[in-house]
Order: sequence, then C-alpha cells, then structure tokens
Amino acid sequence: MSETKKTNIILFSGDYDKAMAAYIIANGAAAYDHEVTIFHTFWGLNALRKDESIQVKKGFMEKMFGKMMPRGADKMGISKMNFAGFGPKMIKDVMKKHNAMPLPDLIDMAQEQEINLVACTMTMDLLGLQKEELLDDIQYAGVAAYLADAEDGNVNLFI
Repeated sequence: MSETKKTNIILFSGDYDKAMAAYIIANGAAAYDHEVTIFHTFWGLNALRKDESIQVKKGFMEKMFGKMMPRGADKMGISKMNFAGFGPKMIKDVMKKHNAMPLPDLIDMAQEQEINLVACTMTMDLLGLQKEELLDDIQYAGVAAYLADAEDGNVNLFI
C-alpha cells in the first residue's frame, strides 16, 4: 500500500500566466492522486478574488489596494509582453484558438478535484482583503499551516 503523495504550491505571483502554470500543475498532480494545496499569498491572492465588487468596510489604504489590484483571476495581467493591457487579451485569444482552458476554469476544476485553495490570512490583513471578497469554499491559514503541509510534501513549488 502506497502513501498519499502531497504537492504544495505557494502562489505568490499575481501574473495570469504564472497562476495558470500553478493551477495546471495542481490539477495534474490531483489527477495523479496527489493531495494538493495551493497557498495563495501576496499578489497570488488576486486569483481568489471574486469578479464583482463586494461592499465591505475598509480604511483608506485597504481601499486603495482593493482598487489597484485586479478583481478576479480573469483580470490578472501577464508577466511578459503585457503591452499596456493588450497582452492578456492576445494570450487569451491564442489559448482559445488552441482550446486551452482559461484560468477561471482551471480554478473551478481545482475546486472540483478538492484541491485545497488556501488564502494567507496575514497577507489578507496587510492588503485589507476580507473573506467576503474571496471565492467561496476556500480555506484560510497562516504560514505555520503552510509549513506543516510543506514539511510532509513530496513536491513543494514557489510560483
């Protein structure tokens, strides 16, 4: 009887293409029966933001962070060749042409495969993000929980 393999990914980047890579790897690992956790911190939290504006009480700095950061996975920019915002549209058009799954669908698939999507609570506090602004059915934890997962991990990635 074999032990369950564990894959842990820290998603630090807020870039669409890097988040896509994280979710492709995560979904692939889950398909191979790995227990998978994606720990979203700093700009990686944008992948978990809801698309719509959620009215929550915030201070001035938290409001500014909320306005400057993309609302939802589909609004994230790309890491290279952003071309003043045209890059994401171009890459999405190429993906559609090649029947590649867009990031929001990869996130849905991750939830269907019961991948643990974790939002870093310390970063949420720093950026003024509240649970109501993030996707439903995700988990919330700090670095200690990530470290406990990583200690048992067969694969640990930082993206």
